[in-house]
This record gives sequence, C-alpha cells and structure tokens, in this order.
Amino acid sequence: MDFIASLFRLPPKRPQPPLDTQLIGARVTLRMAESEDWRAWHALRDLSRDHLTPWEPEWPPHALSYGFYCSLLRRHWREWQSGKAYAFVILLHDAPRPVFVGGITLSDVQFANAQKGTIGYWIGKPYAGQGLMTEAVGLISDFAFNHLGLQRLEASCMPKNEASKTVLLRAGFEQEGYAKAYLQINGKREDHLLWGRNTPTA
Repeated sequence: MDFIASLFRLPPKRPQPPLDTQLIGARVTLRMAESEDWRAWHALRDLSRDHLTPWEPEWPPHALSYGFYCSLLRRHWREWQSGKAYAFVILLHDAPRPVFVGGITLSDVQFANAQKGTIGYWIGKPYAGQGLMTEAVGLISDFAFNHLGLQRLEASCMPKNEASKTVLLRAGFEQEGYAKAYLQINGKREDHLLWGRNTPTA
C-alpha cells in the first residue's frame, strides 16, 4: 500500500526565491542585475576585456551594447522564474557607495535525484586578487545548499587559470576530474579541470 501511495505522492515543492533576493556578506552583496546597472556593467566589461576574454566564450561584435545587455537580463529573469538558473551581480559594499565588480551565476539547477547546480563567475580586472570572488562563491554556495536545498555544486576552469583554481579551493571545492576540449573558449576548444563540492551535511 505504501508503494502504491508513493506513486501518487506529489514531488516536493521547489523553492521560489523572490527576484529581489540579496545575499549579503562582509564585503560584497549579490543581487539580480537591473537595467540601471548597464553603464557600470559596460564600463567594467570594456575596461576588463583583455583580462576576461582568455577565459570566456568568444564575445560577439555587439557584446557591450545595451541591446545585448537587455537580452541577458530577459534570459536571466526567465531562468530565475523557472528555477533553472540564478544570476547575480556582485557589488562591493564596504565603500562610500556600492561598486559593481563582477557577476556570478548558479546555472543548470536540477532537483529530483540530481539536486545540483553549476557555478560560473567573472570579476573585473581592478578587483581581481582581493578575495571578493571567494566571498561571492561562498555566498552563492550557501544560497544553493541552505535556501534551494541542493546537495551538490559543480564548477570548471581551464588548467592555466590559477586565480580561478585558488577561488574554488578556498571556497571548499575539490578537483575531481579533467575534461579534454570541454568548452569553446575565445574561439577554441579548451581542456578544463572539473570541480565539485557536496553539501556539508551530506
């Protein structure tokens, strides 16, 4: 009888974090991007182009345009509302006024048996190497484990990306594998290190 009942049991209700969710740490705040962020986003991405392009998919010709930015926002809103991904901007708040420093996303969110998500991030050149991304990864990991109820997080980075490896190690991730020609980065298939972190209570 218990088996028959289990066939008709509804799956657990997925968490639905509000669009105005903020994750606040000692130095940084994470929140969803807004249309008003475009100028700061554009300025930082433009300033950091040489710093970012070796580690990202190839930028399209209109990568810094307002139209491209708005298309990103629309996609992020849809994914957030569907529970597939949660994209945040990173703001440095221990300054006279909040400063836009980068972005971080929890994507490919899966519930049911997988209960996992994938973390990706970028930080502007002037703010690299200051521990800000380590704090941001810690905040989004807490969000994934304690608010969404996920059991596992994954991430990847190129073997020569020492800064990203340091961030993941400091945030509690372990290197679990090596994938050849894993992703198309800046116009070329690149090998990646695969990282994982399980919930502290697993």
